[in-house]
Amino acid sequence: MNETARILVIGGGYVGMYTALRLQQKLKHRLRRTADASGTSGTRDSDAFSEVSAATGDAQSGSSGGVEIVVVDPEPYMTYQPFLPEASAGSISPRHVVVPLRRVLQDCRLVIGEAVSIDHPQRIAQVKTLATDEEGTGPIEIPYTELVLAPGSVSRTLPVPGLAEHGIGFKTVEEAIGLRNHVLEQLDIASSTRDPEVRDAALTFVFVGGGYAGVEALAELEDMARYACRYYHNLRAEEMKFLLVEASGRILPEVGEEMGTYALRELRARNIDVRLDTRLDSCEDRVAVLSDGSRHPTRTLVWTAGVKPHPVLAAAGLPLNGRGRLKCTAQLRVDGVENAWSAGDAASVPDLIARDKGEEDATCAPNAQHAVRQARRLADNIAATLRGEAASDYRHAYAGSVASLGLHKGVAHVYGCKLKGYPAWFMHRAYHLSRIPTFNRKARVLAEWTLAGLFKREIVSLGSLEHPRAEFELAAGGSRRPEKDY
Repeated sequence: MNETARILVIGGGYVGMYTALRLQQKLKHRLRRTADASGTSGTRDSDAFSEVSAATGDAQSGSSGGVEIVVVDPEPYMTYQPFLPEASAGSISPRHVVVPLRRVLQDCRLVIGEAVSIDHPQRIAQVKTLATDEEGTGPIEIPYTELVLAPGSVSRTLPVPGLAEHGIGFKTVEEAIGLRNHVLEQLDIASSTRDPEVRDAALTFVFVGGGYAGVEALAELEDMARYACRYYHNLRAEEMKFLLVEASGRILPEVGEEMGTYALRELRARNIDVRLDTRLDSCEDRVAVLSDGSRHPTRTLVWTAGVKPHPVLAAAGLPLNGRGRLKCTAQLRVDGVENAWSAGDAASVPDLIARDKGEEDATCAPNAQHAVRQARRLADNIAATLRGEAASDYRHAYAGSVASLGLHKGVAHVYGCKLKGYPAWFMHRAYHLSRIPTFNRKARVLAEWTLAGLFKREIVSLGSLEHPRAEFELAAGGSRRPEKDY
């Protein structure tokens, strides 16, 4: 058959980008390059997609024809999340922790939009784009042959009173930069007020969640805020209060109990109050109320207490496990479903290495290490399927974990080797520098680290970026920018 096989990739994160990138390389001689959907003049996106027929039969429909790869994501970039803490502390420029998808995936069609539903029996995805919102029309329909579901995850929130009004997330580059500006703004407030209650609340920073995101964000921002205090004549670093709230009995479980205990001692030695086996009960009226009965007036509450599967998974009509992740085989196929694939946060993939060791029902952890490797195997399996060949199982022995605890401090447990302090911090940087996509980004990040070692930190808050038209609106007779909720 000579029909074009369309591979639809939902998500442009770790799995989505790396899968599309590898498919782009593996199927280069068969790719059918078409006009970008967003640049097709005179037609709706759905009309542009209908130009190429998508077979809805078996996977052999593209065995002798061309291949088209379509990537759907709400953002035109992939965020390298391990660098978000350093971006929030000013060690890395925000634009260098994101990878532009259009530049990397030049042989793919990129649609900036969000999949709202998937009819897999009919091989059709409904996608809402910026254009459909402007036009007031319904979502466009994108037919496909092979489906890769990799929408990632979203922040897992709990019905805590006041959380929606005052909480700050830490999952996107926008949130990281907004948090940096917010923390520096609190120092300005504390420096300029004579009200002791306002001052204490401004200098109290509460982080909820003792995993990677919470610990690394807190450690980097505490480093930055302590350094910034030297430029305020009436602020002392000892006046700041950083509080980490963790519902379980340990922090950083990924690095092992010994290194987690070391990280706990390191944080407490820096006068950071770590509360284990403690929950946030309420944060109404900017007062964090904990399950141990303590109350902490604060203007900063950062929520990093885990993630949950993207809602589109529930709208896809595909088999899910008890945690809302797609049930997948070791070949990264959706279990019992033809022409549907998944990996990363969205998928529950058997951990064959652990199962060989007797751990029944073990599944791969939803982390970046597995996501990147699964994406490569997934792309290889799709390419093999299109050629009529057999797919291979995903097998990877977990190498370990590294975590930063601020400048020149860290913990690592890699291949059984335990490191702490400067060696662990150096390994953390070296590992993630090697993993961030494109030579362009590697060079820019390395250059910024080098310059940061030669010059002083930047401590400028650009909070006005969140309301860039406020000054003009005021000049035009409007009101000042609305007060932030947090």
